[in-house]
Order: sequence, then structure tokens, then C-alpha cells
Amino acid sequence: MKLTRLGTALAAGALTVGAIAAAQAATNETIVTVVKVTGINWFNRMDEGVKEFAKENAGVTAYQTGPGRADAAQQLKIIEDLIAKKVNAIAVVPYDPPTLEPALKKAMDRGIKVVTHEADNAKNTMVDIEAFDNTAYGAGLNERLASCMHNEGKWAVLVGSLGSRSQVQWADGGIGNAKAKYAKMNLVEPKLETNNDGERAYEVAKEVLRKHPDLKGFQGSSSLDVIGIGRAVEEAGMQGKICVYGTGLPTEAGKFLESGAINGIAFWDPKLAGIAMNKVAKMLVDGKTVENGADLGIPGYTKVTVAKGPGKGIIVRGQGWVNVDKSNYKQYPF
Repeated sequence: MKLTRLGTALAAGALTVGAIAAAQAATNETIVTVVKVTGINWFNRMDEGVKEFAKENAGVTAYQTGPGRADAAQQLKIIEDLIAKKVNAIAVVPYDPPTLEPALKKAMDRGIKVVTHEADNAKNTMVDIEAFDNTAYGAGLNERLASCMHNEGKWAVLVGSLGSRSQVQWADGGIGNAKAKYAKMNLVEPKLETNNDGERAYEVAKEVLRKHPDLKGFQGSSSLDVIGIGRAVEEAGMQGKICVYGTGLPTEAGKFLESGAINGIAFWDPKLAGIAMNKVAKMLVDGKTVENGADLGIPGYTKVTVAKGPGKGIIVRGQGWVNVDKSNYKQYPF
């Protein structure tokens, strides 16, 4: 009798422990953000958003990782490792979206939720999140450049990577805008690649200035393009003679805005993008999705538009871009 009672008690205890473990497992979700490259200010800022999301969501382990240099093969290996670890969700900013397609498909086939950013051509994603319409953003940068150039003269375009979907769309948006509206603007160097590297952008810009001493403008794409361009312009003493606009961060571009080597930048806050990616990933893990017009509760993503993506997923676009110049860059401490 005593043995029977003891066995019953042990069984009940085992069930209780099992139930607790199951409950803990159910709330212990892991969401990993994989960026193009670690150690640069843009993605350091995104990491702030990932950490803020983790802090505000008990029961979720959220963190950011990525290769030490911008390299599609290294990013692919990281994603393969995360698949093996059976994380709940992967939020990725692809360096080269097509390279990651097989791995992201494998992730989804194994039940891992996949969210992308800066990759509206990705087929193997459930949700691609964009801060805005990329073509319109590139055209907006070009409008500012054209105004500075008085709508005429030679100009050049730099991109961090020809494999970066968003950067190419920004460049094409600017090129298309100038072609349609400013016949006297002469594009002499379209989409020169800088490998998302400020030093490389500097070398490319110097070569462009050597080849085209009468150049009037640059449009950059990577956040490091304008830094390299600004450095080359400043070194040549060409402030006020060459117009420079592109994506950038205020903390990086500030000294060149002050000197006049960069005229203006635009950006979206990568911190907010990091929060948005993780919030949507959590929604997917919870069996939810994003509806057209939804308010994600994040500035710039308060009335999102939803469109069908090239695969089975959707593209979610916010309204999150900001124009900055010397007069207001100090308002943005990142």
C-alpha cells in the first residue's frame, strides 16, 4: 500500500515537473537577427533595437550576430548554424539575398520563422520588412542632389554591393529620377561597388575625381559610401564645388556635414528596424501575421502597407525615412 502511494506520488511529481518544463520550453523562444556585417555603426545601432526588444519581451531570447566582414558565404554559414540549433525565428539582413535562398528555404521547411529586411526580392521569407518604398527613397535623394547641382553637370553613383537589393533600388530610383526630369545631368559612373567599406568608397571616389575633374555630384547608397566620398572631397578641397548626398548616419557623417564635404544624408533608424523585425518574428512564432494598415507600435511603422512578395511571403513597408543636413543632424544622436 505504501509502495503504491509512493509510486503515485512520484508519478504525480514527475507529471508536475514535466508540465513545468513544458511550460518553460513554450516560453523560451529564440529569435536571432543576422546582419550583413558586425562592428559598424549602422548595425551597432540595430543591435540596440534587438536588445530593447529582448528586454521588453520576457521569455524570449533575442540577440544579434553576423560576419566580421561583409561576406555572403560567412553570413550563409551563420544561418546554417542557427538552423542546426533549431532557433524559433531568424531575422536576416542579407548581404546577397539570392545566396541565402536555399538556407532560408531549409529553415522554413524545418519550422523556423523567417523575416528579412532590405530584401524585397527574397522568395524564401515569410515577411520582408522595408522602412519605405526603396525607389521613392532613391528618387528623393536624387531630388536633393539635383537641386544642389542646379539640375546639370556630371554625377556618379556608388553602391555598397551590387547584390544588395535595397541599395541597387535606391541607386536605380535616383538614376531613373534624373533621367526622367533632368536632361542636363550626365551620369558618368553608374553604380560603382564599394563592398560596404568606407576605405574602399574613399578610393573609388578619388578615382572618380581623377577621371572626372569637372564632376558636380555623388549619390551614395551604403551608409559608408558618403563617408568615403566626403573624405575624398575634403582631401581635394572641393567642398562647395561637388554635391554629395546618400544614405548615412549622423554620428558618422556629422564632421563632413560641418565641413561641407557632404551636403546631406537620409536614413531610417536601424534601431527601429531591428525592433520591427523582431516584433514581426515574434508574431509569426505566435501564429499571427501583419495586416495592411497595421500599427506595429514603432515610429515609422504605424500604418504599414502590405503587398504580396515574389514568393509565398509578404512585403511590409513603413514610412520611416528622414532627411538630414548640417542644420538638423545633431537632433539624431546615432
